[in-house]
Amino acid sequence: MVVLDHLWLLIAGLTQVRGSVSMTVVRATAVEIPTRVLVFGMARPDGSIDGPELYDVANACGHTDEQLRSCLRRLVAEGLLDREGTGRQAVFRTTPAGDLLRSGSMRRHELAYRQDRSGQGWDGRWHLVAFAIPENRRAARDRLRDRLLDEGGAPINHGMYVSPHPWEETVHRLAEQLEVADRLTLASTSDLEVGGVRAARELARTLWPVDEIAEAYQQFVDDNQHVVPTLERLRARHDRIADSDFLPGALGMVIAFQQVFLRDPLLPPELLPRPWPGRAARDLLLTSRRLALRLRADHERPALFAAFDQFADQAP
Repeated sequence: MVVLDHLWLLIAGLTQVRGSVSMTVVRATAVEIPTRVLVFGMARPDGSIDGPELYDVANACGHTDEQLRSCLRRLVAEGLLDREGTGRQAVFRTTPAGDLLRSGSMRRHELAYRQDRSGQGWDGRWHLVAFAIPENRRAARDRLRDRLLDEGGAPINHGMYVSPHPWEETVHRLAEQLEVADRLTLASTSDLEVGGVRAARELARTLWPVDEIAEAYQQFVDDNQHVVPTLERLRARHDRIADSDFLPGALGMVIAFQQVFLRDPLLPPELLPRPWPGRAARDLLLTSRRLALRLRADHERPALFAAFDQFADQAP
């Protein structure tokens, strides 16, 4: 199960109607906005989710009260949320399991922006993980494999994965949780050859779908390149945007970005083509977020995805 809890707000589909600002929800894909995406997006940095705010935002984004209640019941049953109170006035808090999902997503975003800012820094070492877990521990084996892929690892051979990032601590902690640490082998090397390929950048294109991800990022940029100029024009005219318009368009654009970002292994810049369109996509997200916040009719920032405002604040 993948929870898309690491998101930013954006504005999409701004149009002019008789001199006033109107909003259309532009779906870059046919995928509907998952209710649990919205729920986790409403979690504040301390993990709290205000019920009345959550229902208001869900309604603005086209979700019914029953859809939201059903989702909240599942999240509580899965041990990802705790509930205090009843009905629309209830307050929810992320559990340690829910926090683990949120913190994992934040680490991915922090890594991406840190690499964008530095532009370099890879030490040239490949980090290898191998395991031999028997069939009677198949569930643990499958979970370990899935997590290695989630961490951006690439399979080399059966039971062996590689990453350019120093992931040993994370992998060892996961193996201990799954009680398979005694089946784990860790190593690192600066001299790796796979299928006769040794050059680092060529290796990256062999092991990861670099060209496919670059194309998807570029498509996202092309589809949404109008957003920043439109927001700039609105700011120059001192226009304001209501949350009822702000939130649905924002979510549509974010989902399109996340579909690419969740497939991105976040390779170091030294292993990627230059210029890398993933950086342009992230810059577009942050610039749009920062400008959109200035155009909102309400003075307070919305709770929706507030945990990621630090990135917008740091953007130039």
